Amino acid sequence: MISSISEITRLWSRVLGKIQNKLNDSTIFSSIFDDSYITDIKGDTLYISVNSSLAAQLMRTKYADLISEAISEVTESNFKAEFLSPSEITNEVKTAPVAKKKSQFFQNAVLNSNLTFDNFVVGTFNREASQAALLVSRNPGKMFNPLFIHSNSGLGKTHLLHAIGNSIIKNGNPNAKILYITGQDFVDQYVKYVRGEQESEDLKDYFKEVDVLLFDDVQYLAKKVNTEEMFFYVYNWMINNGRQIVITSDKQPQELAGLEDRLVTRFSQGLVVKIDEPDKNTCAEILKKKIENNGMDINNFDPEVIDFFALKFSSNIRELEGALNRLIFYTISNKKTERITSEIASEAVANLVSGKSVVKEMNEQKIINVVADYYNLVPNQLTSKIRTGQIALARHVAMYLMRTILDVPFKKIGEALGGKDHSTVMSAVEKVEKELKTNAQLQEVINELTSRIKP
Repeated sequence: MISSISEITRLWSRVLGKIQNKLNDSTIFSSIFDDSYITDIKGDTLYISVNSSLAAQLMRTKYADLISEAISEVTESNFKAEFLSPSEITNEVKTAPVAKKKSQFFQNAVLNSNLTFDNFVVGTFNREASQAALLVSRNPGKMFNPLFIHSNSGLGKTHLLHAIGNSIIKNGNPNAKILYITGQDFVDQYVKYVRGEQESEDLKDYFKEVDVLLFDDVQYLAKKVNTEEMFFYVYNWMINNGRQIVITSDKQPQELAGLEDRLVTRFSQGLVVKIDEPDKNTCAEILKKKIENNGMDINNFDPEVIDFFALKFSSNIRELEGALNRLIFYTISNKKTERITSEIASEAVANLVSGKSVVKEMNEQKIINVVADYYNLVPNQLTSKIRTGQIALARHVAMYLMRTILDVPFKKIGEALGGKDHSTVMSAVEKVEKELKTNAQLQEVINELTSRIKP
């Protein structure tokens, strides 16, 4: 039975979060649903105060099904909703109990329901962070508190924060108050608070209602002494009262210059995990998943396109996704084709990649893929340090084909094949050239491979 003010406030906050995610239009949401709150609960009816007569009319008609669905998902009951404009609220609608007005703090804070553990691609580079995040989501406040995740930008920290929140809600705690904010959000809110722009609300009291704090980019608090003081209070209160905190940063705690030692020390008392840069194979898997999520068929992509993107944008998952989005847009607006060849991909991302020709780089990858396939190998074996007979032969053939078909410098060939020295490449190419003069079987192999590379 919902009875307390805090329970009612949390209920409507969760409903609004569901509505905002489903509506997917922040302007409409803010205009219609801002300042709404539950003023009374009688039987199976929620009485909801809204900001205008028009808002009440729209909620009763256009958005009735959306609101009803959100209420049902949150309450798991068949509550009905009655919407009251300011002029309709009379003394007959009394406190039984009355929920306080929606807090003015962090009004735009919301979980992204699309960022979950299910669509988070796990590899060796992020496995530890993913496991820790999942465990925290199953046992909030009981282990790894705080959980501190650090990495370079764009490697999935934010995704994990939202995944934790969504998992907690999905797995048995739908009424938990989960707050996702960034360091910049906290700084901005604190400045407004000290200026007196939040009326009589107390920022400290606000955080006492938070069950799980997901705090992104804590490095923004550096050298902001008063803001750090407020965060220190919030942090201590939540930890001491068993509330879960998950923090992300671009550096490990000891490297956060400008933050007070007492904060850095406390960050290290929980569990600190790092996300490294992903390997090429994991990037390829991430790319394939994103392609599928966009409703596209992975079979329509030339293999060298996937391998090239995975290699070129492996240092930043956001950049990888941005490059893919650019490619998708290009095929829709310019080429209007389902088949994604290396030529089309190179045109789409040419201004994102510096250095030598994108076409040439993709063709280098194509040669590696074709040669590896011919010798029943995987491309990674050609770029590895393994020197067994079959792999070494295939690698030498790939070097020769890059040199003769693409006219690539020895140094660049070496880079494409895992960082081999230019003298090693030169020797391999000369060896193949010499062998071709007397070896008819090798001549047939080269001719076959050339026809596959240049159809």
